[in-house]
Amino acid sequence: MSPPGRRRSAALSLPTVLVALLFLFTSTASAAGSVLGLDFGTLNLKAALVKPGIPLEIVLSKDSKRKETAAVAFKPNRDSKNNIIAEVGAFPERAYGGDALALHGRFPGEVFPNLKTLLERQGTDGDVGAVETYKGRYPSVQAEKVAVMGTTMIKSSAFADSEMPWSVEELLAMELANVKRNAEVMAGKGSVVEDVVITVPAFYTADEKRAIEKAAVLAGLTVHGLISDGLAVGLDYAKSRTFPDVTKGEKPEYHVVFDMGAGSTTATLLRFQAKSVKDTARYNKTVQELAVLGTGWDSTLGGDSLNQVILDDYVHKFLTKPVMKSRGVTADKIKSNGRLMARMWKEVEKTRQVLSANTETSSSFEELLPEIDFRTKLSRTDFEKLAEPFAARVAAPINQALAAAKLTMADIDSIILHGGMIRTPFVQRKLEEIAGGSAKLRSNVNADESAVFGAAFKGAGLSPSFKVKEIRDSDIAGYEAGMSYTDGGKERKQGLFSATSPVGNGAATKQVSFKDKEDFAFELYQVINGEERPTTRVQTDNLTASVKELNTKFGCEKGDVSTKFSIKLSSVNGLPEVIGGTVSCEVEGTGKKMGETVKDWFGFGGKKDQDPLVEGDDGPIEEVDATVSSSSTKSASSGSSSSGSAKTSSTKVPEKPKKRIESIPVTFATSTRGNPQPGPEEIKRMRDRLAAFDRSDHARLAREEAMNVLESYTYFARDFLGNTDYSSVSTAAMMGEVSKLLDTTREFMESPGQVAKATEEMFREKLSALKLLVQPIQNRRKEELARPEKVKALKKGLEDTQKLVVMVRGEVEKASTASSKASEMEVSKSAADAAESATAVPSPKDEFEDLEDADTTSPTTTTAPKYSSPADFSPYSDVDLKDVEGVYDSVAAWLKEKEAAQDKLKPYEQPALYVKDIDAQAAKLSAVVRDLTRKKSQKPKPTTSSKKAKTSKTKSSKKAKSSTTEAPSAEGSASASGKPNFMTIKGGEEMPSEEEILRMVRDAKGKGTERDEL
Repeated sequence: MSPPGRRRSAALSLPTVLVALLFLFTSTASAAGSVLGLDFGTLNLKAALVKPGIPLEIVLSKDSKRKETAAVAFKPNRDSKNNIIAEVGAFPERAYGGDALALHGRFPGEVFPNLKTLLERQGTDGDVGAVETYKGRYPSVQAEKVAVMGTTMIKSSAFADSEMPWSVEELLAMELANVKRNAEVMAGKGSVVEDVVITVPAFYTADEKRAIEKAAVLAGLTVHGLISDGLAVGLDYAKSRTFPDVTKGEKPEYHVVFDMGAGSTTATLLRFQAKSVKDTARYNKTVQELAVLGTGWDSTLGGDSLNQVILDDYVHKFLTKPVMKSRGVTADKIKSNGRLMARMWKEVEKTRQVLSANTETSSSFEELLPEIDFRTKLSRTDFEKLAEPFAARVAAPINQALAAAKLTMADIDSIILHGGMIRTPFVQRKLEEIAGGSAKLRSNVNADESAVFGAAFKGAGLSPSFKVKEIRDSDIAGYEAGMSYTDGGKERKQGLFSATSPVGNGAATKQVSFKDKEDFAFELYQVINGEERPTTRVQTDNLTASVKELNTKFGCEKGDVSTKFSIKLSSVNGLPEVIGGTVSCEVEGTGKKMGETVKDWFGFGGKKDQDPLVEGDDGPIEEVDATVSSSSTKSASSGSSSSGSAKTSSTKVPEKPKKRIESIPVTFATSTRGNPQPGPEEIKRMRDRLAAFDRSDHARLAREEAMNVLESYTYFARDFLGNTDYSSVSTAAMMGEVSKLLDTTREFMESPGQVAKATEEMFREKLSALKLLVQPIQNRRKEELARPEKVKALKKGLEDTQKLVVMVRGEVEKASTASSKASEMEVSKSAADAAESATAVPSPKDEFEDLEDADTTSPTTTTAPKYSSPADFSPYSDVDLKDVEGVYDSVAAWLKEKEAAQDKLKPYEQPALYVKDIDAQAAKLSAVVRDLTRKKSQKPKPTTSSKKAKTSKTKSSKKAKSSTTEAPSAEGSASASGKPNFMTIKGGEEMPSEEEILRMVRDAKGKGTERDEL
């Protein structure tokens, strides 16, 4: 029986298979898209693009930075009195990255950094109130956890109160969409970037992974994989290296990726090895394998937590100032001040980074509170004392990873350092203590960009558009997973996957057997800190009908029917998923079905090849019995076998009837469990609102561009009025009109209220009005400067064309005369040939001549060409002469007319003779001259004509004789056939004179009596 989820084509027709294969090949061949690797960090976003011609390049921000701060901000619209305008349906200005953080001091409640920390971590060790922690750091942000929506909602004062607050996923989608736009700019005009692989921490649960996927979908991206940070770094490490070959008995390499970033710390234990595997035909190939064996983490240990330590110390020192005590300012009051906290948070981040390289630093705040300045110092020693509780937590993730992999530090080859926090001195010392020295600490990957390069490499490997080094990678589940179902009215649970179960290469498929024969439901869950948290609900649709169909068609009893589902850890997000289900029974009979024959044709194997895959192919198939008692099922099976054997021995049947498996795929529906997910209508509402926000941004940019262009043109117009070069092509009234309109426009631009209300169309209309007055004057000046040279060039062209007309006319006349003389000569020659033919006496015929073998040889006699038209003597014809004369006359008349009209005009009047029209007339002359030149260069050389001359054998001549006449030379040698001589006129040569033609005729007549001997 084929394993559930592997729906072999037993029911597929040949046309269906052919169409499917055709679609597969054509879609693969036509795929040439781009792939984006994205390192979704707490503090920064980094992206790498893979595109034909762009191998693994970092996507730069609009400021040409290699990373973008993970922040988005709304800049509220304001009126002339600086009051916030929040209208329904209106959108504020939006900023990203560094531009967003620059608004933190002015709009602390409208800047949203570090949104990744707001993704709910239900039941994890870091679940200490993500929203409360976030609001403690950014007190002005109006964030609230909405349980019924399963997300955190953020209210913005830039929108009307009636507007729906923004979810964290929507805000994250804005950041992802911004990265997507930057990638498309980098990829080139017209490029579309949709496919993405995103890095996530190893401790992410189903809720957090789905939130990331939802944000990516809202941003217009297609997620091809969520890859753990440690595995991404491992891929980047492996892509340029080779490892020991275990098929040769060599020992694998074990490395720990220690990643300490702004929000969390993880340790990933990786095994690197090479292995020989079967390739095409009988050949083997060596592939590199990368497997995660264990992970450990501390989801709250990172740069932000250390920044918080410094901030608390600064607040404490600030409160010790006498003036603060006299005013009665408390720590809560300071920490609730959004602008103050924004300034301090920015400064403590800088302080921590400086202390990584220096032993002491100082911070200064001017008017941190009204009329109160604050200055303080912090040494590295004091900082490390403050951070001692956090330093003690550094070793825990590594120990967890070692325990999960059942290895010790002695088995580890190195600790690969990644993340910004690994530069902190006390962190490095702790790692040295764990590793037993600094020898195992390696900085052999880019600590900031290795993960994003690994994600991009993974994406390129998944895409059919790219061929990359084959590295077979596998992650682990991270959490235990199982299923819950109802059996006999009781809820039962069955474990399926452990925390270290592989995801990806070599992942196991659990083939779960149920005793249900009617439609039923079961759930999949993750075990998070000992709590079973549902992830997916599965409901069958056609199980009851399929069991009935098996009974009707094949006589299968309910007790003989087997219901099985295949469950696997998804290679996309690592969550347990149902990949297929079947209901089947064993019936008598053999023979292949049409579908199996089709599979044989295409190399899919026969019935025996439909058995569950063995380990090493696509991962092992592991049977899981979800019936009441596994042992009773096995014993029943054994009993059935024994009974069958007894029956075979008692009855004298020569051969036991063969069996076959009949199965029907079970259709089912899945629904998510855990945090509530938005329905289709809510998703549409989010998409529509984000699209409207994008349109608002585009409209705002277009309006700002129009305003800037108008402002720039007013400065140009001001300089234009002061330029005396335009005085000759304008009048005082014209300049006065320009000056008046310019003053009006400048007054408009200097009025903030009017500018704030103006639309893009208004700016463009004012710009058009100014250009309508200025550009005619500019154009007249340009025409005045360029016209003389253009007219001079056109007249020179007319002179050259006139010379060409004279030359062509002469050649045409000479060719016509030569043609007439040649025709007269042909007539005379034809008459002489006719007379000679009439007087010829036939030779007597030999009576044995017919008995001789026929002579198959047909010698050819070459004759000189006949001259019938002037084209034989010149490349030009009367038509060419008329064309060039017509163009010349037309252009000359046009120029004369326009010059006369232009001479009557004043310099400030619109010209009659434009430079563009002069260029058009010059192009006409150039075209006709070009055509004549091409005809002369392309005239074919005359060729001689040949005809077969028949010969016969006579009695007086024992051998047949044949002779060929040589073609006449270009120098004019006479033809032996009596035809007129042929002379080739090369380019630049003149036609032969009348005397030369007559001499050629006389020479031909003198030799006209010569003939080939027959």
